[in-house]
Amino acid sequence: MAPQRSSHHIQRLYRLELDGLRALAVAAVLIHHAHPSWLPGGFLGVDLFFVLSGYVVARTWRSHSAPAFYRRRLRRLQPALIVCLAVSAAIAAALALLNRHHTATALAALTGASNLTLLSQSLNYFRPATSLNPFTHTWSLGVEEQFYLLFPLLIR
Repeated sequence: MAPQRSSHHIQRLYRLELDGLRALAVAAVLIHHAHPSWLPGGFLGVDLFFVLSGYVVARTWRSHSAPAFYRRRLRRLQPALIVCLAVSAAIAAALALLNRHHTATALAALTGASNLTLLSQSLNYFRPATSLNPFTHTWSLGVEEQFYLLFPLLIR
C-alpha cells in the first residue's frame, strides 16, 4: 500500500500552466467544431489534451495507491459526465434526435466505453452523420478512461 501523501505534496503536483494549455486545446476543438474554416487543424487539440492529461495522470498515479487514484477520478469525472449526458439527452429528445444508437452511446459513456460503441456502429468521426449523435463527443473520455486502466500495466 502506498503511503498517504500530504496535501502539500498533492499541491506540488498541480501545474497551473498545464491547465492553461489544456484550455487552449479544448478551445481549438470548439472553434474547429463551430466553424472548421477558422481553424482547420483544431481537432488536433484532442491530441494535445491527451498528451497533457497523460502527463498529469502519470504524475498523479505515482502519488496515490491504485484504489485512491480510481476513487479520485470517479469523484471528479462522474458527476460532470452524468450532468452532461442528462442535458444532452434532454435537448436531443426535445429536438426528436434521440435514437437507440445515441442511447447506446450515452450508456456506454457511463462506463468509459463510448468510443468502442461508436466504433461498433461504424461511425467515422469526420462524417456528417456523426454530428447527429449528441454523445459523439464522449469518445475521447472513453479513450482516456481506458488509458487509466491500462497505464498501471504499462509502468510496471
